[in-house]
Amino acid sequence: MSCPFYASLPNCNCPIPTPLNLPPNFSRRRTKSTSFSFSTYQTCSRTISSLTLHPTIICNYRAQDHLYICYSDPTPNHTFPNQFQSSPDTNSVIGENPETQFEQIQEEEHDKPTGLFTNMWWVDIKAALGQRINIEGIRCSVSVFVKEQHLALPHVSVRDVRYIDWTELHRRGFKGVVFDKDNTITVPYSLKLWGPLASSMEHCKSVFGNNVAVFSNSAGLCEYDHDFSKARALEKAIGIKVISHRVKKPAGTAEEIENYFGCTASQLIMIGDRPFTDVVYGNRNGFFTILTEPLSLSEEPFIVRQVRKLEMAFTNHWLGKGKRPVSHNLLPDATQCIKDPI
Repeated sequence: MSCPFYASLPNCNCPIPTPLNLPPNFSRRRTKSTSFSFSTYQTCSRTISSLTLHPTIICNYRAQDHLYICYSDPTPNHTFPNQFQSSPDTNSVIGENPETQFEQIQEEEHDKPTGLFTNMWWVDIKAALGQRINIEGIRCSVSVFVKEQHLALPHVSVRDVRYIDWTELHRRGFKGVVFDKDNTITVPYSLKLWGPLASSMEHCKSVFGNNVAVFSNSAGLCEYDHDFSKARALEKAIGIKVISHRVKKPAGTAEEIENYFGCTASQLIMIGDRPFTDVVYGNRNGFFTILTEPLSLSEEPFIVRQVRKLEMAFTNHWLGKGKRPVSHNLLPDATQCIKDPI
């Protein structure tokens, strides 16, 4: 939704005819009123009207004869800029029924949604901040630090998805693949697949068919992609379904994903680039988790890069201390799904 804001008509210094103070004995039969027609044009937020001034009847008072001489000016010099000229299909004349037009404008404004979060610019700013500060992630991280360090450890780590053996995973009984978006299959904030991954992604789709989807904290997250526009653009670009959800990883359940695939999360693969979001979310819900290296650190915000360094430092420390991820029953030896890229 977008919060309506009200744009006034541009200032115009053109002279606007005013009613004449005619003498009581002046005949009105020979006078004509100036008509104003309005055309509409679109701005970024609403439709506003532009004013066109039609030829005006000009009246001059001849003092010596005590007489008004009236004539039509066929070429009025009140010329408006081109962007304010009426369109050819203009049918409304405000002089005919101004009250009706005013009521119509009021009805149009009344029908528009209101509310703070309906501003597109505010949603974009909030999305950008949300990508840098994940409150749910911080809360879950506390639990991981205190007692669940194993949840941040992936079943297997690879450089990128080109190193994953899709055929072997399918043979082992997995029914679908769930990808994170940013820095996993696209560079941060891009809605296009990272070029070098194209052949591997096509192979994945050929093996798993339609059982491939994206589950992201940007595209498809209702809080930041409220109209699903980013999700639709990504779906069009990569040919993969983007699952809509309301809770940011690592919080939340796998309900939306399981409903889409029609199976339990234990039969699915979760692939992402962040240990404390993608991997923690996947392990908490029973996925087989694969951690990839980020595609482009240069495109990533500074804060996210620093948090990523901390995440990797902790996971490497825990691995060095002998911590291991929970074994997955479909693939106890996770290294069997790794291959050299073609």
